[in-house]
Amino acid sequence: MSELRIQTLVLGMVGTNCYIVYEEGKTPAVIVDPADNGPRILNRCQELGVEPEAILLTHGHFDHIGAVEDICRAFPVPVYLGEREADLIKDPQANLSAQFGAGYTARADHLVKDNDSLTLLGRTWQIMETPGHTPGSVCYYVAEEELIFSGDTLFHESFGRTDFPGGSTASLISSIGKKLMVLPEETMVYSGHGEPTTIGHEKAYNPIMSFCR
Repeated sequence: MSELRIQTLVLGMVGTNCYIVYEEGKTPAVIVDPADNGPRILNRCQELGVEPEAILLTHGHFDHIGAVEDICRAFPVPVYLGEREADLIKDPQANLSAQFGAGYTARADHLVKDNDSLTLLGRTWQIMETPGHTPGSVCYYVAEEELIFSGDTLFHESFGRTDFPGGSTASLISSIGKKLMVLPEETMVYSGHGEPTTIGHEKAYNPIMSFCR
């Protein structure tokens, strides 16, 4: 049985999932999409007895990056982002923060691309470029744990919006059909919003599948 644990915090004005990923009984943790409310994320880490060793961003929209700086002030950890999101994360108009109040940006220390891999928590995290919601959206796939963090590309019986700047419906359909739906059906999907799902469930019930065939 896997000792990997995933804590979900729903944060910010649009209810974004922030994930704290760690191994039972060990200190290092990975933060996926620190959406907002850095103190709450850090307090939860303290309660769990873990310390961040990396931040992984699925894309650069404001509701996924709001607590990056808070966490990095407390723990000087590297921040990973898809290489085609480098400009978006630095632009308050493009990352949509300007439209929802005071505009802000975040930093990324390492830009990753399709088929790159990271070794975190003793496991291999494969980067999958999945453009569509944004030009440089990525998913993080941990094959040995049969799980993927899909950001705003794929949701439970739904999928990401493409009407924001840089969005592309054709690219999103291609990303989901060619990258995600070919994964093993038992793969758990941890999305940017909403409840977890599986690839098998989405193959059967996600409406986007009518365009992916």
